[in-house]
Amino acid sequence: MTKFFQEFKKFITRGNVVDMAVGVTVGSAFTAIVNGLSNNILKPIINWFLAMLLGKDSLKEIFTFLIRAEKDVLDAEGNVIGKEVDLASSIYIDWGAFINAVLNFFIIAFVLFSIVKIVNKVREDQKKMFKSIPSKADRKEMKKLGIKLHDEDAVKAYMKKKEDEAKAKEEAAKAEAAEKARLEREANPTTEDLLKMILAEIKKD
Repeated sequence: MTKFFQEFKKFITRGNVVDMAVGVTVGSAFTAIVNGLSNNILKPIINWFLAMLLGKDSLKEIFTFLIRAEKDVLDAEGNVIGKEVDLASSIYIDWGAFINAVLNFFIIAFVLFSIVKIVNKVREDQKKMFKSIPSKADRKEMKKLGIKLHDEDAVKAYMKKKEDEAKAKEEAAKAEAAEKARLEREANPTTEDLLKMILAEIKKD
């Protein structure tokens, strides 16, 4: 039993479980926002256009009946005063529900796109900001070089030089890795490499 609870504790304290719980909570709140935007702002505008064009005052009233069934409308005394469509007994195409689904899809897609775009922009700005801020080691090095922190031009030049050196090291590491991979292929050629070598020798002849 103790082992079971230890495993359960380990499970619920894992990072991905916490992330999932946060995602579900935020997702629920996000769904409420999307529904509010759709039902309270966009759909009334669409209903207004539909009322002007089709004489319908709601997406719920856009039907194409394949089989139309009607039922009697009774007054308070039980007398028949008219007829109305019996949707439960009718067979119809519900265009309104389809339009609602399409509308919700585009709203969710647009809002998600906007959120992702904003988050990515914030992350890029943060990366740029942190790159431009000298670290403790950088400040020590600049102090040795006689660079004052209030001298913005000198600090920018130092950070630019450091960035260029980091890029040069990265490119050198990539070149070294590529050369190492080439030498390894030459030492242990694959069947494909051997075929290429044979074809190259044939072309030479």
